[in-house]
Amino acid sequence: MSAPVRQDPRPVIAWTVGLVALTVAVMWAMYLARDVILLIYISIVLCIGFGPIVRAVERRPLLVRKRRVPRWLAILAIYLVMLGVLVFIVTAGLPPLVAQARALGAGLPGMVERAQAYLVSHGLLEHQLTWQEIVQRVPAGAAGVGGDAVSTVLLTVVGVAGGAFGVVTILILTFYMLVEADEIFDTMTRLVPPRHRARFQAASHNISVKVSAWLGGQLLLALLIGTSATIGLWIIGVPYFFVLGVLAGIGELIPMVGPLLSAIPAVAVALSVSTGHAVTTAIFFIVQQQVENHVLVPKIMSKQVVVSAVTVLVALLFGGSLLGIIGALLAVPTAAMIRVVFDELTRDE
Repeated sequence: MSAPVRQDPRPVIAWTVGLVALTVAVMWAMYLARDVILLIYISIVLCIGFGPIVRAVERRPLLVRKRRVPRWLAILAIYLVMLGVLVFIVTAGLPPLVAQARALGAGLPGMVERAQAYLVSHGLLEHQLTWQEIVQRVPAGAAGVGGDAVSTVLLTVVGVAGGAFGVVTILILTFYMLVEADEIFDTMTRLVPPRHRARFQAASHNISVKVSAWLGGQLLLALLIGTSATIGLWIIGVPYFFVLGVLAGIGELIPMVGPLLSAIPAVAVALSVSTGHAVTTAIFFIVQQQVENHVLVPKIMSKQVVVSAVTVLVALLFGGSLLGIIGALLAVPTAAMIRVVFDELTRDE
């Protein structure tokens, strides 16, 4: 009986080494292009969110020849409406916002001094700190403290220019993704085995509806919370109410922790007026959050994916740790998409 022929292991080893090297190279390339990947992912989320709105506008017939609205025209109309709303908000809100921001900057030293006097009188601080001592206690490198002034200005200009370029890139990329959405979806569907295509299409539709509902609902909630906070703080008599209202609206975009973080500066500014103003402001934000949680969210977010509080917190921790504010903003829609995919994969046939 002849001995079994042993196969040469070198081709398998070479194939394994090559596959590992290719994986490492791809991961390294993705790390180097992480900023570009982030822009693409944001565009994908916006494309998914605006998809149902574009299709709704697209289905409306034109007055001329009874033809439907072309997709590119529907997208352009949505962009123009958004631009018009933004221009209106900036035109109406920028002058008081700038004026109050300047007043807040001018009054900040006095507010800090009064806050330190309060802390010293209650034994929470040994002595009042000068601005030089406060700056020295800021961690090295934070906000450019301790660096060259010219370098700080240049870095700020570069950061603003990079942010503007990123926004324009996202808008353009989202536009073309929406235009070619059907072709992209058909290509992805062909990559799925035929017996799973129905489930893939159902999950994709569910993701589109949920993310679109989340996007529209979140923007509407931010507008309502920001407006109500501005009016409420104005009635209470808190200075810089417009700036604080804008912060409340922005904080609403960050689930769970955002409203709390945006309420802290409002209470701090109110405390500079009187303790009664601070208590009233705190009560106002508590009542506002209760109305939001029990009235606004159930009404506005009725189509939103139900994501547990634990999932939201974990997503916020991961997103904030990886990408900062952008990661926190993307955490909930990402968790919602993962939830839809998980439910579809674990659903019985």
